[in-house]
Amino acid sequence: MPPYVRRTRGLVSNSRVHSAPGRRMEALGPFLGTWTVMMAAMMLPSATPMILLHRLGADGRVRAQLWSAAFVAGYLVVWASVGIVVWGAGLAAGAIVIPEQRAVAVAAILLLAGVYQFSPLKSTCLRACRTPADFLLTHWHRGLSGQLRLGVEHGLYCLGCCWALMALFVGVGAMSLVWAAGIAVVVLIEKVLPEGVVFGRITGGLLVVAAAIVLAFPDLAMSVGGSM
Repeated sequence: MPPYVRRTRGLVSNSRVHSAPGRRMEALGPFLGTWTVMMAAMMLPSATPMILLHRLGADGRVRAQLWSAAFVAGYLVVWASVGIVVWGAGLAAGAIVIPEQRAVAVAAILLLAGVYQFSPLKSTCLRACRTPADFLLTHWHRGLSGQLRLGVEHGLYCLGCCWALMALFVGVGAMSLVWAAGIAVVVLIEKVLPEGVVFGRITGGLLVVAAAIVLAFPDLAMSVGGSM
């Protein structure tokens, strides 16, 4: 059984949720809590330039704090929502994925993540994340609710930029802390450093090569996942 599926099932078991469909939904809360904390730790560092610049748009210390809180809350709502999809996919994968398919599944995720690094959608979303001033000027909304909406919009661009890397984190890295740190560093470099775009494409090429290696040596697929 893939490590990610075991991890999702472990959260279900730890929450004392059993096989009844009505009770399984109770495990979503603990899983979302863990997922949201991990997403905050992984994604907020790369979003810091946007958050700091956004804060300058508020008049007064109290308003700046409230606006920043609303912006970050909207941003995290997007990633928390992704957790619902991840949770459901974990339960579904437990029913359809067998150990013999591990190598193919890992290679497919690596290939998908690698190819997406070169896609136009990736470039568009990454550009929005790398240019905080342009994003804020073109998406600005008034009021506290507007800052929440702004955070959601930025979160959606961030999701468009990073969803394939998150698929890698979940499907290949089994949501381990080592993989979390690695993906966070890749995202940070892509979004913040001057050569981030080039780095992202190099990363994409390496992921495609890794997919081919896993297909050639299937036993590697059993050792790439980590433990939290």
